[in-house]
Amino acid sequence: MKFFKSRILSESQLRKLGEHQYSCQSVSICDKFLQPYWNWLVLRVPIWLAPNLLTIMGLIVNILTALLLVAYSPDAKQEAPWWTCALCALGLFIYQSLDAIDGKQARRTGSANPLGELFDHGCDSLSTVFVAVSACTAVQLGNYPAWMFFQCFCAMTLFYCAHWQTYVSGTLKFGKIDVTEAQITIMGILIVSALFGTQVWSVKGTSVLSPVIPILLVVMPAFIIYKKSEQAIYETHPVLYILTFGLVAAKVTNRLVVAHMTKSEMQMWDYSLVGPALLFFNQYFNTFINEYVVLWLALIWVLLDLLVYCCRVCQEICAYLRIELFRIPYPGGPQRPYEPASLNEKNGTKSHKAKSRSSKNAK
Repeated sequence: MKFFKSRILSESQLRKLGEHQYSCQSVSICDKFLQPYWNWLVLRVPIWLAPNLLTIMGLIVNILTALLLVAYSPDAKQEAPWWTCALCALGLFIYQSLDAIDGKQARRTGSANPLGELFDHGCDSLSTVFVAVSACTAVQLGNYPAWMFFQCFCAMTLFYCAHWQTYVSGTLKFGKIDVTEAQITIMGILIVSALFGTQVWSVKGTSVLSPVIPILLVVMPAFIIYKKSEQAIYETHPVLYILTFGLVAAKVTNRLVVAHMTKSEMQMWDYSLVGPALLFFNQYFNTFINEYVVLWLALIWVLLDLLVYCCRVCQEICAYLRIELFRIPYPGGPQRPYEPASLNEKNGTKSHKAKSRSSKNAK
């Protein structure tokens, strides 16, 4: 119980988060062509719709369509129905569109705040896992386990490294060939699989470097466990295996984003690593429990740990910035900058200045 009661973000982190300013540089080739569409689309969004709600709606659609594809090919070896690939491509397109306009909606409604950036990147870290899995499933890459392992963890590692660069430099940088181009490529792969079948792809059918360590603690154990498994746990259950370690990578990436935005050091240990540790120690003791059972236990642990972390971080930031996650206080009204809560406020009492502002607003 002490774990759930303890705070994730310190007062110092929350204070620095309130001072955070978003910095981004992009030379993406496709972004400039898609900007007119995104600008048109955001004007069709109701003014009362919260930006974070757009992001989570897109993520849910993306995950559901990816899981539908995986349901018909859980080992990434079977040929999934064409319509599942088509729906997966549509789901990714919807997510890309909503993810691109959530920031525009925030500026449009005057509700931009640091939580929006954190929430956006957190959803992106989850989407990366499911997009990588769906792309590999669409091309039946389960027939080549080593390639599937490389492709999925390469995508997750690249996403992590992008935020590691942001953590070090303070600016999120997108190259000419980056996220948008990768998403369009994967949509193209999914559409080709839908039109010609998945068989078309198969011949057979604390220092500057410290943020690198957490992702290595995910990738290296994943590779070692995969290679040492006597029950061929990865080859027999590749999707389940990648989802387990992918969610760990998503959690670690979320913590990197938090560390960047709060200008704080990133801790090496993470509770989500307990999941991979279960698999590792099970192998160390000669697999006295069936690896498939342990893999499911690890997945459940990692998923619950990620959900608890995300919920608590959002709650703490909302309380500090006096904002709501999925609701805009003054939709369509004049822009009102967020006002961080005084760190001296306890038990819901306001500071003298906050009370003065409240009384003026009431008048």
